[in-house]
Amino acid sequence: MLALPAAAEARTPADPAAGPAGRSTCAQLAHLAFPDAADVRAEEVAAGSFSAPGGGGRLSSIPAMLPSGTAKPIANPAFCRVTASLRPSGDSDIRVEVWLPAQGWNGKFLAVGSFGWGGMIMYGGLLDGLAQGYAVANNDTGHQATLGAAGAGGEFALSHPEKLIDYAWRANHSMVVYAKALVRARYGKGPTKSYWIGCSLGGLQGLIEAQRFPADFDGIVAGAPPNPISSFNASQIWASWLIQSDPARAMPKAKLALLHDAVVKECGGVVGAQQGFVEEPGKCTFDPGELQCKGDDAPDCLTAAQVFLMRQLYEGPRNSRTGANIYPGPARGSELTLDMFTQAKPMPVAFDMFRVVAFENPQFTLAEMDFGAKFEAAAAKIDPLLGVGSNLAPFFKRGGRLLFYVGWNDFHNPTELGSYYQRLAQDSGRLAGPGTRLFAVPGMNHCMGGEGCDTFDKLGAIDAWATTGRAPEEMVSAKYDPKGEAIRTRPICAWPKVARYRGTGNIAAAASFACVAP
Repeated sequence: MLALPAAAEARTPADPAAGPAGRSTCAQLAHLAFPDAADVRAEEVAAGSFSAPGGGGRLSSIPAMLPSGTAKPIANPAFCRVTASLRPSGDSDIRVEVWLPAQGWNGKFLAVGSFGWGGMIMYGGLLDGLAQGYAVANNDTGHQATLGAAGAGGEFALSHPEKLIDYAWRANHSMVVYAKALVRARYGKGPTKSYWIGCSLGGLQGLIEAQRFPADFDGIVAGAPPNPISSFNASQIWASWLIQSDPARAMPKAKLALLHDAVVKECGGVVGAQQGFVEEPGKCTFDPGELQCKGDDAPDCLTAAQVFLMRQLYEGPRNSRTGANIYPGPARGSELTLDMFTQAKPMPVAFDMFRVVAFENPQFTLAEMDFGAKFEAAAAKIDPLLGVGSNLAPFFKRGGRLLFYVGWNDFHNPTELGSYYQRLAQDSGRLAGPGTRLFAVPGMNHCMGGEGCDTFDKLGAIDAWATTGRAPEEMVSAKYDPKGEAIRTRPICAWPKVARYRGTGNIAAAASFACVAP
């Protein structure tokens, strides 16, 4: 098992928010005394002059990925940009950016999460939060990569256990402490409220923060958190493992589209069937066997091998030693997102968790994997570092608010997150129920995209909840065209309620729907 160095917790700086107040110029922030900060630069950025680099800049500028769900291009207000490298260990190089509004600071702090294996700054989230008046921060998780390029996976962690710790939790907490110190130095006081917003890895990062450092944030928005990530990644490589055993099981895109059309036709619902998605996937039990070829393979049917694969994929992998379900498979209706999982080559982002982190062997192949003893060994190594349990009582006792969201067309089945949501209420004390809400979004893919309404104001929701104490029970979400114009809107409802068409009115308008019990 990967041992956490004894000094790791101790080397994380203490929060200086209670220290002497002061007001520094932007230039003076470059000289703020702070443990482990190096290569610090501070510069004034004029309104409208910032241009985000590529990579994380492009990804995090998609409206559904933005904290406020802004659909129009964002021009930056004037701000003080602080960049630094935080080095809490001898092998750390955590590149952080902290942006401080030149005028109109709302007194609050927002940290935005990363995506995939990290390695980049999520500039879109920073710009969006800054435009709402927040002091904002993000980091590259302690290594540098470009999304989709070679080296964007987990290989940075090979023979670098300290970098793995930075990736898992230390980069984020160190950034939070540093950012709050800069806020206090710049404005003479610390933030009145602090929020975290992220999806995928960013969602998991938020949960890890709530567990390890419950005082860091007052509100956390955790989108599609893959937790425990060992089990989730096992489910993502499951179909590829089955296909390597029998290549005839592979599902080409055309067959996935055929299956998706059949699922939507049977389970779409009054509105979903017209808009191209399943409205209540939790009720859909469509069997791929209904499309099985009567004779030879053909474009309008599935072979017996393909039917087998899809049944197994929907169910999710089982532990070959105990028979227990490791993680539920994706919901019906998600078929158009499954192409990367239904081929012989395993999804690299998922497989690296086993190849690199668990077994520390770049040559490890999927053929060597099993879903019994080897999976258990991997989970025993990964989960203590990257897993989050269901007891977050210290976070809720401080008044922390935790908002989950996930798309029904995500590989991450919302029923799994619903089960975790229930365990939190059971295991985290009486404040967990009032302090947690879950929103499952019909027709939304992984964090964004799909035919459903994928864009809503997450930042406004968590801020209103943290400042008024009133938990969100429904929110209006939208689907936008490339020009930033709303195609349609729809309410998303606090779990377990669902949005149903009232029977009259425009099916593209949220007012035509009501949140009801499933």
